[in-house]
Amino acid sequence: MRMPSLLEEIRLARIDGTYINVLKKYSRFQLLVLDDFGVIPMADNDATNLFEIIEDRTSINSTIITSQLPVSEWYSYLNNNTVADAILDRIVHSSHRIQLSGPSMRKINSLAENVEY
Repeated sequence: MRMPSLLEEIRLARIDGTYINVLKKYSRFQLLVLDDFGVIPMADNDATNLFEIIEDRTSINSTIITSQLPVSEWYSYLNNNTVADAILDRIVHSSHRIQLSGPSMRKINSLAENVEY
């Protein structure tokens, strides 16, 4: 699930009264991949909403978070130090961190597609 889509779904669920159902839905997945963390700015309650998803999954199911944003910048991105502490406490201490480097695979594939023979 792309983070922007997840956060929008949660915002709409709060409005239409289905918030608890959305939380339950995401807590049941054995593996939840949160893609593109840090791509769009956080709205006022987004960090709190994300915390609720993370909290419901902690020690029960696995979560993968992909981001181009360094972990050292997550506090400023989440824009709420208390919630950032809670989120990071739940994911950092029980996680495996894989840091990738090198050129983007999209760039490599794009270059390969444009090679003339």
